[in-house]
Amino acid sequence: QVQLVESGGGLVQPGGSLRLSCLASGSIGRFFVMGWYRQGPENARDLVATTTRRSITNYAESVKGRFTISIDNAKNTVYLQMNTLKPEDTAVYYCTFLGEDGRRIWGQGTQVTVSS
Repeated sequence: QVQLVESGGGLVQPGGSLRLSCLASGSIGRFFVMGWYRQGPENARDLVATTTRRSITNYAESVKGRFTISIDNAKNTVYLQMNTLKPEDTAVYYCTFLGEDGRRIWGQGTQVTVSS
């Protein structure tokens, strides 16, 4: 069983930056995809960015050029560096893990609020 622990959310002004972290523990295996989704108050849970162990990445169009996802394989940790944040980036951000067996695991979520 894989467990995910997220950290790094908070309140930031428009134009500011935040970095989210997600630590995976347990039987993560060799092949997986990790990343972040987000869910606003009235929205579905939407893709933000994902990465494989080999750093093959995928981004939502709305965050390209502003957000960067990276992975530290030695620490089993994925990071999401968020720059030039906008109010519309306000959401609960969920870390996700998709393993070789096709099971998707979700973290508990961390709130990101962009407001002046």
